[in-house]
Amino acid sequence: MSRREETRNLETIPVGSLGIIPLEGCRSLGEKVDDYLVRWRTVRESEHKNSLAFAGYQRDSYILKAKVPRFGSGEAKGVILESVRGTDLYLLVDVANYSLTYSLCGHENHMSPDDHYQDLKRIIAAVGGKARRITVIMPYLYESRQHKRTARESLDCALALQEMVRMGVDNIITFDAHDPRVQNAIPLHGFETVQPTYQFIKGLLKNVKDLQLDSGHMMVISPDEGGMSRAIYMANVLGLDMGMFYKRRDYTRIVNGRNPIVAHEFLGSSVEGKDMVIIDDMISSGESVIEVATALKERRANKIFICATFGLFTNGLDRFDKVYESGLIDGVLTTNLIYQTPELLSRKWYINCDMSKYIAYLIDTLNHDASISDLLDPNERIQNVVSRYKRGEEIN
Repeated sequence: MSRREETRNLETIPVGSLGIIPLEGCRSLGEKVDDYLVRWRTVRESEHKNSLAFAGYQRDSYILKAKVPRFGSGEAKGVILESVRGTDLYLLVDVANYSLTYSLCGHENHMSPDDHYQDLKRIIAAVGGKARRITVIMPYLYESRQHKRTARESLDCALALQEMVRMGVDNIITFDAHDPRVQNAIPLHGFETVQPTYQFIKGLLKNVKDLQLDSGHMMVISPDEGGMSRAIYMANVLGLDMGMFYKRRDYTRIVNGRNPIVAHEFLGSSVEGKDMVIIDDMISSGESVIEVATALKERRANKIFICATFGLFTNGLDRFDKVYESGLIDGVLTTNLIYQTPELLSRKWYINCDMSKYIAYLIDTLNHDASISDLLDPNERIQNVVSRYKRGEEIN
C-alpha cells in the first residue's frame, strides 16, 4: 500500500454503494482502475466497516455489467444487467477509441466520437434516474475542439455538456480540456478538468537518466499561445524557464478551411544546449509539434521531449519514426486515457504515462464525499519525485 494511500483519511460514509460502468471503448482502463479500488478497500481499516452505511464496501469488483447491443440497421440500445438503485455510479467513456467496429447493413463501421457519445447517453438512459449520483469520467472531452463560435456555427461541446446534465449527470470529470471555459455552459453542475503534469514529469524522470532539472539546462516550451498556462505551470513547479511559439498565419488565403501557417515564431530566451520539454494537450497529426521541434533544433537545442495528454496520431506513426531516427526528438509521452495502438506501445521513442491509479484515487475520494482539491494540485508530489531523482533514487 502506497504512502499516499495510508495517509488518506476516508472515514466519511460513502455516498452510496460504488458502481463503475466502463463503456466498451474504455474497458482496459476501467479494469485497471477497478483493480486499485479492490486492493485498497480490501486492506483499509475502518471502525464503521460493519455498519449498514458501508454495505457492499468490499467487493471482488466494482464494475457493473452493462452492454450496448446493436441491431442490423446499426441502431442500438443500452442495457444494464445489474441493479444500480442507490449506487454512486461512475461511467467511463473514451470517445476517441476508433478501434471498435459494428455492423451497419452488412458493412463494418468504425465507431466515431459521435457513436461513443450516443452509447454513453444510452447507458445513462438505462439507469433511469435510479442511481443516487452519476459521475461521467470522459478523459477526452467530446467535441472539445468545437468550444467557441467564430462564425455561424454550432457549439457542440456546450450542447453535449447541457444534454448530459439534463439527463441526470451530476459531475463531469475530464482531462486537459481544450478550453476549460466551456464549463460556463453548465455553471450549476460539477465540472473538473484535470492536468496530468505530475504523470508527465514522473514518466520522464523514470525513463530518462542524467537530466539536469535547472533553468541553465532545461526549458519548457508551449507550441502555441493557447497552451501557455500548461507550460507556465510545469515551468514554475520545476523552476525552469519557459518559451513559446506562435503561429504566423496568412490571413489573405484560406486552405482546407483555415488560414495557412506561414511560420512558427519563437518568444523566449536562448535554447542553445538545453533540453526541451514541449507540452501540449494533444498530438493530432503531429505536424505542429514536429515543426516546433525542428525550429528548436535549428536554434541548437539539445534533447527534445514531447508531452501531450492525448496521442491521437491521426496520420500514423511513420513521421515520428523518421524524426526519432534522425535525432530530432528523443521521446514522446502521452497518457493511456485514450486508445493506444499496439504499434504505438511498441515504439522505442514512446513513453506511456498510466493514469489509472489517479482516476482510482478520484473515484475513491468522491465516493466518500471527501475533498479532491489535494489530488487536483500535484505540486507536493512533483517536488517529492524531483528531489528523489536528484538524490539518484529509482523512480518506480
